[in-house]
Amino acid sequence: MTDQRPPAPPFTEETAHRKVRAAEDAWNTRDPQRVALAYTPDSRWRNRAEFLAGRERITDFLTRKWQRELDYRLVKELWAYGGDRIAVRFAYEWHDDAGQWYRSYGNENWEFAPDGLMARRLACINDLPIAPGERLLHWAAGPRPDGHPGLTELGL
Repeated sequence: MTDQRPPAPPFTEETAHRKVRAAEDAWNTRDPQRVALAYTPDSRWRNRAEFLAGRERITDFLTRKWQRELDYRLVKELWAYGGDRIAVRFAYEWHDDAGQWYRSYGNENWEFAPDGLMARRLACINDLPIAPGERLLHWAAGPRPDGHPGLTELGL
């Protein structure tokens, strides 16, 4: 596998939207190894209060994340783009092993290498406990179906 992940910067509105949807689809697989391949080998992350560097640490982080955040469903939306950077907002729903559901909201700032791999990811995330009846993200495991509403349509 080559170390490239099109589309690559500089981004247009169309390519930025494609990049965001590709990231959303990959994260919804909950496959840490697959997701980590979208990042440079030395990618730097800030996720909440955790700071990571490198694919191995990213893979370990994602493995822990999806062992704890069960039935994870994510929607991302483009917020802004320019040059080699994209900003997104997102919401995802999940439950813990006790059955408590959460909706996690956040923003991410992404910076890309020329080959389209993400070199830096800065994420700020807040968790809101929700009742099962408040869930909005309903689809079978895997990528969000094309007909499922996005964040704006859901009022998020």
